[in-house]
Amino acid sequence: MVALIKALQVILALSILIFIHELGHFTWAKIFGIRVEKFYLFFDVGGRRLCRWKWGETEFGIGWLPLGGYCKIAGMVDESLDTEQLKNEPRPWEFRSKPAWQRILVLFGGVLNNFIFAIAAYCVILGLWGQSYISNDESEIYASDLALDMGFRTGDRILALDDFVPENFGMIQADLARRNVGKVTVLRDSDTLDIYIDKARLGEVMNCPSLFDLAIPFVIDSVAPGSPNLLLRKGDRIVRLDSVSVAYLQDARNVLSDLAGENVPSIVMRGADSIAMHLQVDTAGMLGVIARIPSVRTRSYTALESVPAGLKYSWEVVTGYIRDLRLVFTPSTGAYKSVGSFIAIGQVMPASWDWLRFVNILALLSIMLGVMNLIPIPGLDGGHILITLWELVTGRKPSDRFLYVTQLIGMALLIALMVLAFGNDIGRLIH
Repeated sequence: MVALIKALQVILALSILIFIHELGHFTWAKIFGIRVEKFYLFFDVGGRRLCRWKWGETEFGIGWLPLGGYCKIAGMVDESLDTEQLKNEPRPWEFRSKPAWQRILVLFGGVLNNFIFAIAAYCVILGLWGQSYISNDESEIYASDLALDMGFRTGDRILALDDFVPENFGMIQADLARRNVGKVTVLRDSDTLDIYIDKARLGEVMNCPSLFDLAIPFVIDSVAPGSPNLLLRKGDRIVRLDSVSVAYLQDARNVLSDLAGENVPSIVMRGADSIAMHLQVDTAGMLGVIARIPSVRTRSYTALESVPAGLKYSWEVVTGYIRDLRLVFTPSTGAYKSVGSFIAIGQVMPASWDWLRFVNILALLSIMLGVMNLIPIPGLDGGHILITLWELVTGRKPSDRFLYVTQLIGMALLIALMVLAFGNDIGRLIH
């Protein structure tokens, strides 16, 4: 059932984003009097489609292959590779007949729509829900095996990444990779020390599901009704179970699973006092208590404040994703192994319907789609824009044969990228 919910969310998200993107191309084409022959959500490979209808000179439809969508603009060499129309003399309503500046706006229309949608989504999110995050000010890390191997220790407080002081604990791992950090300053016990990062391991950092978990002290928030451990009080901190030190909740989980059903000698800190008591572990490896969750900070915004805040946050997401892409296109980092497909998108979708998380993911994917399309690879909007800019600067228009060949090259590169993404996802599922 969870897999079905996630799959439906992926399909819905992709449908919305593809429609928004292609609508940008469609709108600017109509503004300049260019005919749009087809507007399809998903691909109608082999002429097969789920449905279609005609409105004016445009055929609208839904294809059977959910790997994207397209807007077939008259007189343009695109992913349809339709060269028949190019054998005739250019007509006034065709893309190739329009000035270069108009063609650039048509090409940029999809990306522009993606960015506008993301900004609007973030403005709404910040205005309605605010911005919630776990502050890094007093947070300690629970180090993964990779973090331990890099020199970190559970309980470290991260003070700085080179000269950057992180505010949001949840973004530390991303900032470590994106900023190409060479030195991390941490507070360990009462000592400040520097950990130097081998930049060859940035790919491992990007591929690690959780380099740093939040270290949560095992402090009792409340005791569940009917719990056998009613001697515990709010604020008590469990520090030892059956002679095993449990500095953090994560440590306790591992120990309790091995002590299921037992009455365990324990040490509890109550204020400055150390109290010895026996705690009953149920058959599920639980104590019947609720641990204190870390404090979450929330910044609230008025309707007016949410607009500049949404613009600022969108820019931060764009620049962060550009840094990610820079790492991906640097083979020595191994970051290309983090590239994912629809499977990866499905994994980040919530297991149950959550509007806040869905819209947040949708806005992020919209920015990713916009930035990706601006990469100057033939076949992407960025490739078409680069060629048209060259024409605008030099005054020389590329031949239809050149456009056709570059489109073929671009499609081959995109298929290779898709194979890499699916291969990475399958590899992660296997391992």
